[in-house]
Amino acid sequence: MKRLFSILAITGIMAFGTVNANTTANITASIAATVASVSQDEVATDAASEDLGFHQELKKRFIEGGPGFMGIVLLCLILGLAIAIERIIFLNLSTTNTKKLTQDVEDALQSGGVDAAKEVCRNTKGPVASIFYQGLDRTDEGIEAAEKAVIAYGGVQMGQLEKNVSWISLFIALAPMLGFMGTVIGMIQAFDKIEAAGDMQPSLVAGGIKVALLTTVFGLIVAIILQVFYNYIIAKIDSIVNDMEDASITLMDLLIRNKK
Repeated sequence: MKRLFSILAITGIMAFGTVNANTTANITASIAATVASVSQDEVATDAASEDLGFHQELKKRFIEGGPGFMGIVLLCLILGLAIAIERIIFLNLSTTNTKKLTQDVEDALQSGGVDAAKEVCRNTKGPVASIFYQGLDRTDEGIEAAEKAVIAYGGVQMGQLEKNVSWISLFIALAPMLGFMGTVIGMIQAFDKIEAAGDMQPSLVAGGIKVALLTTVFGLIVAIILQVFYNYIIAKIDSIVNDMEDASITLMDLLIRNKK
């Protein structure tokens, strides 16, 4: 509004020409100073609003969504992230340099025999080293027994890698469903207010519809976040399982060559 008044004042001065040049210059300078002051105030206001940040806006919307369904959706996010982080740490610790381990086991078999190879596996972390150890531990019973031990223990290790991953997929499905349920309940409450008032007033239904939409949005956000972690975990598990299978085949070849 201050800018509009300033522009109108300049236009009036130029149209009527009742003010001398010096007065016009003074007024123009005053108007310019006023416009500059208004611009600075607007910039300061915008900066203050930006200082609120995304977290403040998110907190505000979360409170507006209501503690009921929003709290349950938040609980799904916390539990899902906790399991996802635990799995990521476990899988990273389970990752082994398979080529180096295979070479070390081969060198140990050639220099010190099965006992030396078992010692190498014992000092190496990860499911691949554990599978190698189980296969080497059954070499005295024959190649077939060693192969069965590798296959059986490989299944055990795969189960350890996939532990609790199904809970993440549960939270991925549960969060948006809770959001949709909150949407339906919010819409029902809005229509109850319309029925009680006997009139279709926007103020009666705006609150219920707003809460309904907020629960849906937060449910979808939680599902998207957990889906990213879930896909990463599944990809990591597949990579480790492929290494386990390749290493098992290589171990059988080493044992066969060692027997000869």
